[in-house]
Amino acid sequence: MRGPAGAPWPIDPDSPPDAFPDPWYAPGDRPLAVGGDLRLERLVQAYRRGIFPWYSHGGPILWWSPDPRTVIVPAELRVSRRLGRRLRRNEFRTSENAAFAEVVKGCAAPRRDGETDTWITPEMQAAYLDLYEAGHARSVECWQGETLAGGLYGVEVGSIFCGESMFSRVADASKVALAVLCAKGYALIDCQVPSAHLFRMGARLIPRREFLALLAHFADPPSFPHRSGAG
Repeated sequence: MRGPAGAPWPIDPDSPPDAFPDPWYAPGDRPLAVGGDLRLERLVQAYRRGIFPWYSHGGPILWWSPDPRTVIVPAELRVSRRLGRRLRRNEFRTSENAAFAEVVKGCAAPRRDGETDTWITPEMQAAYLDLYEAGHARSVECWQGETLAGGLYGVEVGSIFCGESMFSRVADASKVALAVLCAKGYALIDCQVPSAHLFRMGARLIPRREFLALLAHFADPPSFPHRSGAG
């Protein structure tokens, strides 16, 4: 479903939270919808349909459901020798949901000198904090002493974890967080869009129709508890 002249489908902020076009028929390389808002109910409905927001600072909200989809099957995670050594030596203390807001801020921080723009705007940070407080989002933290060395965060849809972002202040900290996440019993890690870094960790591409079928199958609440605290 498309808007006028093939433009993304417009969503009015006053529309129902589930007012999204069907992602089965969306373009694979362009946003399927534009507008709306980032309120909790709309975000929950979006993620349950395989849709997520991604847009530039100052621009309209864009909603995506890419085809193909980048995913990691937890059993297929590739652990390098160096990462394996770090895990065996317990070089990082890990935790879950102990510093969600700090992880999101770490992911939003500039990655390179002179970089100022980020898609994780204050509005997006507030929206994901709402998801976390409502029990829909999770973070994994890596610590050195009392210092946050890295981590990741994302949204849970049943037994599927929709990864949003990860960061490292110390080498391999985000990789350790991903390894911890893959051991938590999820059926699938949704990485959304491809990157060389993720492919090195074992990510692969699957057709969107396959991802949406898996999402529908695993959308029920996970069989493991939403835990917090040290790992």
